[in-house]
Amino acid sequence: MKISASWALGLALIAQPAAQAVASAQPVAVHASQIPTPRIDYWQKRADEIDRQLKDSASLAPVKIVFVGDSITDFWHLDANPWFPGKFCGRSVWDESFGSGTPARTALNLGVSGDRIEHVLHRLMPAAQGGEGWLDRQDLRPDFVFVMLGINNSFDAEANPVEAISQGVEAVIDHIRQSKPGARIVIQSLLPTDDPIKNRDLVQPVNAVLRAYTLRTGSAHYLDLYPAFVDANGRQRRDLFNDGLHPSRDGYRVWRDQLVTYLDVR
Repeated sequence: MKISASWALGLALIAQPAAQAVASAQPVAVHASQIPTPRIDYWQKRADEIDRQLKDSASLAPVKIVFVGDSITDFWHLDANPWFPGKFCGRSVWDESFGSGTPARTALNLGVSGDRIEHVLHRLMPAAQGGEGWLDRQDLRPDFVFVMLGINNSFDAEANPVEAISQGVEAVIDHIRQSKPGARIVIQSLLPTDDPIKNRDLVQPVNAVLRAYTLRTGSAHYLDLYPAFVDANGRQRRDLFNDGLHPSRDGYRVWRDQLVTYLDVR
């Protein structure tokens, strides 16, 4: 059967509104870039999470260990690495060894990504003095406080960074000692970076100064993690890191083993 041109045109005109209606019913893609959103960085979310944990916990008495630090400490609580797909951090290792299922080693993680030493000082300063008061809870009476701080102060560093970092860590120790006099404070060495020159000129000298500080003053103890993270040539073991600075899941296992060994003989 032949359809005349006029009939074909008529059918097209009839079909056009129906097609437009179907098209208009399809969802229109909306991109995140089209939605006004306040900027909230990861570190802000992490600090808020710690604030809520400290304020909302009915009791902090079960906490036996407190970890103080920056992103390297923070990432104990991350599983899948949100910045490097396919890589993992320390959450599963933390849950195995420092979660509530191990009462003798139940731990509280106060690490915040990006924090420099001065930021940590403000977080630990009592609220009554204008700080964030993260150690203010009287029912928080840990047996151990482990501290790893300073690598972020090597970026945009002050003059004489070794002195600035080591003296900043000493100030943190003083704050912890005042707030939690019954705790055994342990300074952990800085971990090796993927830059041998930085390790030679900054990381290892800072570690040496901090070790000497603990021996000289007795204000804290020292746990040397550095050797466990380097190869026979003294270079960073890349298999233990997700990038040039932050441990991988295997790196957190190595760190955990060092901590557990230390704790088991105390």
